[in-house]
Amino acid sequence: MREALNQGLIDFLKASPTPFHATATMARRLEAAGYQRLDERESWNTVPGGRYYVTRNDSSIIAIRLGKHSPLLNGLRMVGAHTDSPCLRVKPQPELQRQGFFQLGVEVYGGALLAPWFDRDLSLAGRVTFRRDGKVESQLIDFRLPIAVVPNLAIHLNREANQGWAINAQTELPPVLAQVAGDERVDFRALLTEQLAREHGLNADVVLDYELSFYDTQSAAVIGLNGDFIAGARLDNLLSCYAGLQALLDAEGDESCVLVCTDHEEIGSSSACGADGPMLEQVLQRLIPEGDEYVRSIQRSLLVSADNAHGVHPNYAEKHDANHGPKLNAGPVIKVNSNQRYATNSETAGFFRHLCMAVEVPVQSFVVRSDMGCGSTIGPITASHLGVRTVDIGLPTFAMHSIRELAGSQDLAHLVKVLGAFYASSELP
Repeated sequence: MREALNQGLIDFLKASPTPFHATATMARRLEAAGYQRLDERESWNTVPGGRYYVTRNDSSIIAIRLGKHSPLLNGLRMVGAHTDSPCLRVKPQPELQRQGFFQLGVEVYGGALLAPWFDRDLSLAGRVTFRRDGKVESQLIDFRLPIAVVPNLAIHLNREANQGWAINAQTELPPVLAQVAGDERVDFRALLTEQLAREHGLNADVVLDYELSFYDTQSAAVIGLNGDFIAGARLDNLLSCYAGLQALLDAEGDESCVLVCTDHEEIGSSSACGADGPMLEQVLQRLIPEGDEYVRSIQRSLLVSADNAHGVHPNYAEKHDANHGPKLNAGPVIKVNSNQRYATNSETAGFFRHLCMAVEVPVQSFVVRSDMGCGSTIGPITASHLGVRTVDIGLPTFAMHSIRELAGSQDLAHLVKVLGAFYASSELP
């Protein structure tokens, strides 16, 4: 089972270079499992026992399995994660031609570690909006092949490189895509038109706009002398999206279950399709009668907010509180912060710990050092919007927000197992 889950994650990461592709990949798996797509612009006719999913902006998705028991009696079992990761996004007018090279101007999305982006084989993917036969359409594209690189400056020309230097995102990050001769000019939108035809057989009149990101073409892999690790891009937080989806598809039971994977967490979640937006609340209000019954159902519900945790790094162990250094391959981590950067409380932490014990999954705790700032995630945001009890958890990883992150190869199976137990639980605290 562990090997199959790890390979499934590797395949999922390869198919999901952007939040748009991750959402489309999850939607295909849900449809294959009998889930029906609901259109937010139309009226819904849902029934007990039904399986449904909703997308917004093509980059956020909510899957719902309505149970035989009303949420008014036993609440909703919700798992939350996010589809986005730090990356380099292409600017609206990106063409740069300098010293005979064609480059694209980029903007840094989220809190990316920039140094690892140098000297990687990069490709480009995302959503393109275009006009065809007088109508405006959108389509996902993925060049797949390595078409770009951000070359480093040689140590001979930057003797201070190993003493640390501030990377200038404006001048040092534009990837190189090609050499150009003389006065030859490259039209990026024309390249996208060609890609639409090549990948989808679409003859666009004109590309109107796009949301495109560079990504590393190196596949995720199980690595290490004993295969102890999974290395790959976008583990934060597609690892949790995959685990939540797998648990939902595998789980059995009579209760109502929800998986919510939203975009824009890395930049604060404030968008129409982010956790700080109205999407989840609006979807739930259409499934549960408003007013008294809605509030009562939410108060009987629980959200497991799943986002990666900082594993204790052997080279930087001093960055952790000595009693709260989560280890790779030692199970999911309960994340606690008294200032509500995480939404965990003793009741929700206790219930999650109880679930782990019941299915024999190891569990750990993380509290940031008292002299360091603490990151956050969708847990506190969703809890404050819905008023739902929440526990923030995640799998320990290294190199969070790097172009290539590292997790334990045993931990995915641990997380899927405990999330499956959560979805199947007959009682919530």
